[in-house]
Amino acid sequence: MSTREFTPAAGRLAGVGSYDLLIRLFTREQTWRPRLLSRIAPRAGERILEVGCGTGTLAIALKSMQAGASVVALDPDAKVLEIARAKADVATARVEFRQGFLDEAGLPPGSFDTVYCSLVLHQVPPSVKADLVAGMIALLKPGGRLHIADYAKQEGLMRLLFRLTVQLTDGIADTQPNADGCLEGLLRDSRLELAQSDAFFKTPSGRIALFSRTRA
Repeated sequence: MSTREFTPAAGRLAGVGSYDLLIRLFTREQTWRPRLLSRIAPRAGERILEVGCGTGTLAIALKSMQAGASVVALDPDAKVLEIARAKADVATARVEFRQGFLDEAGLPPGSFDTVYCSLVLHQVPPSVKADLVAGMIALLKPGGRLHIADYAKQEGLMRLLFRLTVQLTDGIADTQPNADGCLEGLLRDSRLELAQSDAFFKTPSGRIALFSRTRA
């Protein structure tokens, strides 16, 4: 098992057990998560990958929406995966949870119809952000879809709220590039085409963006 460090779910100052509650309170998940799920819109026979699945809420929801889809959910944190597997058992959702990092997972290029991540990229260093986006693109089949929900460029009040919540918990070094607009830059990739217009949601912890792209 890899010994690489990572920022745990809910940041360094909160326990893993607090993750779902903190997401509900500080991200207004009831506004953007249904939009993300509707964009993914799983279909029977599709292979779907979640990068950084946390406690498994989205992966379980997708499997519940379409039992005929194959859902793989990846996360390096063994503790959150324990929670995710328990939630999947309750929901009788057959999600394939895997522990590890994307570049160590041994997933074949071009093997997924959809790849997505949610509230992951703001927690990793700039070089890892770029590697993760590139890695997710590489895993898509031609015409496959990439969906990212995360903190993107912050301005005005949203920038202040982001500083007082996310950056207080997760630090400045990894999160500041998101606030400065790095995700928008990373998605200007020649391999990607706009699938749906970008959507933005104001939350108590800053502005969360929803990006949807298609592999050209």
